[in-house]
Amino acid sequence: MTAATRAHSLLPAALAVAVSMAVPLAVHAEDGISTDRPDFVESSSVVGKGRFQLETGFGVERNKADGVKDRFTSTPTLLRFGLGDTWELRLETDGYSRLRSEDRNTGVTTRERGANDVALGIKWHTSDGDQATHQPSTAWLFHADLDTGSAPFRGDGVRPSVRFVAEWDLPNDWSVGVMPGVFVEKNADGDRYTGGIAAITFGKGWTDQFGTYFEIAGQQLASKKNGGNVVTYDMGATYALTQDLQVDAGFSWGLNRNTPDFAWGVGVSVRF
Repeated sequence: MTAATRAHSLLPAALAVAVSMAVPLAVHAEDGISTDRPDFVESSSVVGKGRFQLETGFGVERNKADGVKDRFTSTPTLLRFGLGDTWELRLETDGYSRLRSEDRNTGVTTRERGANDVALGIKWHTSDGDQATHQPSTAWLFHADLDTGSAPFRGDGVRPSVRFVAEWDLPNDWSVGVMPGVFVEKNADGDRYTGGIAAITFGKGWTDQFGTYFEIAGQQLASKKNGGNVVTYDMGATYALTQDLQVDAGFSWGLNRNTPDFAWGVGVSVRF
């Protein structure tokens, strides 16, 4: 996930399941599509050499605090291209967004719209999982958010992040994944700071096509002056229509006042 995603949209943390050794679960087939959306914990798999994958969706989040009611919509999109058997190139954005803020203290309503920042990154799949030996499937993700968005949603400069993913297959088609990480951002005063990431997700495959998940996601772990902690509880599902086409839906609840109250979204992923 991008730093812009942490700052402006918690939706990608709201839904998902992946495939085989990955969490979230999607298709229990050796060559079925494995997605990074729409939950917060990424999968450890890559798309494969020469393969291209598009993952996109529509999301809504709502929040009410101190008499101000916000509604934010986004179109999170991730493009993945396989550079090799263990490497992929990634282009990620929250797409086009609208923000409506209604201040019930003053009666003033403001509206903003525009494009979000773009992040460039790579994923390196470092090991395959082995259920018999309890060895996880692992990967590293290296991203940099670029200040390319419209003024209302633009970040400040280049903001790098590093994440590590480990996923285990469990008996009875259960799986678990964890994703710690660090990111560099700037606070409201323009000072650069380093924040943390920590999330855990549990997936369950019910059929070869259908799976569900739930997770706790610390999407931003930072001091109060740097925006505080952003933590969500997420749950959702995916359904694979074919080996290369998957749809998803899910929900997210904020667990503290720094986090939007509620979010939902739907999405589709296709592999070429």
